[in-house]
Amino acid sequence: MSRKRVLLLRTLLLSTSRINKMKYSTDQRAKNKAIAGFVGVCILYLMLMVYGIAACVGYGVLGLIDCVPVLCAATVSVLAFLFTFFKSNGYLFAFKEYDMLMSLPFETKTIAADKFLYMYVASLPWYVSISLAMMIGYGIFAKPHLLVYPVWILLTFVLPVIPMLAAAFIGFLIVKVSAGFRLKNIIQMVLTFAFVILCFSSQYIIDALIRSGDTGQVLQQASDSIEHAGRIYLPIAWFSGAVREFAVWDMLLLLLVSVVLFELVFGIVGRYYRELNSALKSHAASKTYRMTVQKKHSVVTAIAYKEWKRMLGSQVYMINGSMGEILVLLLGIVSLFVNFDKLMQVMLKGAPVSAEILFPAIPLIVYFLVGMVATTACSPSLEGKNYWILQSLPIKKKQIYQGKMLFNLCLTVPAGVFSTICLSFSAGVPLVNGIIYVAEILALCCFSTAWGCVCGVKYMRLDWENEIEVVKQGAAVTLYLLPNMFVTMGVVVLVVVLGLHMNANLLSLAVTGLALVLALLSYRRVMRF
Repeated sequence: MSRKRVLLLRTLLLSTSRINKMKYSTDQRAKNKAIAGFVGVCILYLMLMVYGIAACVGYGVLGLIDCVPVLCAATVSVLAFLFTFFKSNGYLFAFKEYDMLMSLPFETKTIAADKFLYMYVASLPWYVSISLAMMIGYGIFAKPHLLVYPVWILLTFVLPVIPMLAAAFIGFLIVKVSAGFRLKNIIQMVLTFAFVILCFSSQYIIDALIRSGDTGQVLQQASDSIEHAGRIYLPIAWFSGAVREFAVWDMLLLLLVSVVLFELVFGIVGRYYRELNSALKSHAASKTYRMTVQKKHSVVTAIAYKEWKRMLGSQVYMINGSMGEILVLLLGIVSLFVNFDKLMQVMLKGAPVSAEILFPAIPLIVYFLVGMVATTACSPSLEGKNYWILQSLPIKKKQIYQGKMLFNLCLTVPAGVFSTICLSFSAGVPLVNGIIYVAEILALCCFSTAWGCVCGVKYMRLDWENEIEVVKQGAAVTLYLLPNMFVTMGVVVLVVVLGLHMNANLLSLAVTGLALVLALLSYRRVMRF
């Protein structure tokens, strides 16, 4: 790696490092937030390692410990691909400091490559946590040679590179295809959504193919499918061969192919880098524009409309904020053509659960998707420097937050209600139950909106350099996403179990009432801010 590349990468890392803020910040509140964020992330890494070790223990008990290196390589590769695909365009193209970096004496290839390396270093702890946890689990049961450990650790740093390059190149192709169009952001989003939906659906297609085979035992199916993955995606086989058999050729192949692909990808990306960024930063003017009478809106409605325009102008924000709504709309449409029983069998992968038992969980299943991420968790931070402009206007803060909450409700409520009605119709639930389920999803959307706004305002960050730092990695989004996701999963199980012993409608009404109370408390909390 050249000295210029190392210098630029070091500068990018230092400018966004929590450690710098903890060491040199004079603002005690900012320093405390940095410390709390660092501790929180470490806890997440520790939880991930515990989960990885537990998974390896399960494989060891079932006699499948030899599959762990392949499983480790597959898990890290899939996560690296998905994380990079969702982040690559925000990091590589149309980023905030683009003009400043391009004025420095660096080649465009160097800048593009360093932005990729910055993304690699920032996400590396996730991959290392998973890989080290599985290495520990593998060591407990397989009792490998001592040389396995340094080889495993070394290749852990190389393993994510190829899937990350593949994801970055696909993101580059999407930008390249859409950059010449006037509605380039919309086209990018459509292409990205299409690719993501294909990835989501592929697991069910593969699962169906596996189940249709002649293999009789579940353990043999798992072993065969994991080994088959290594034959399809060669880096998995190379990692497994280097770890289990000390195959030097496999190790060299993984290293050499990663380096060659890195240079090849960024040779191509660097060639079009200025052109694509210029196209993304330009704005087309309509030739048919006519001045008409301006419509008068309330302040709250105007802020909600402004938030809509903000979302349309940001691919990262659009994908993160509306992915759940797109998926839940697709779920609702599919349920009109596929029987509810079959749909649940596919989603639960053949678990022996009666469809009627799942009726009270319908609004919660919908909420799991539609409440995946509330725009209110990141929209206050997305204002950035514009936040001070908003404060200088004759607008009350509560109106700003009410407008942002109104926008999130306009985004989540139609999708949630539509999917709930479709699933209820497909399941053949009584009319009274369907009305209760619609009321429940409305209450849950209100709670999601208000609680997301509490997180977004409480942990607002305005000094970001890249939208991804607040849309995907912000403390507010993390605080909203993880508890909301795990609590919703727990409530689904609780509702299904309690529904066997008490009236399901009363249970749904209780969840609705609780969601409304929590929504009201969260709303009052935001208004006090």
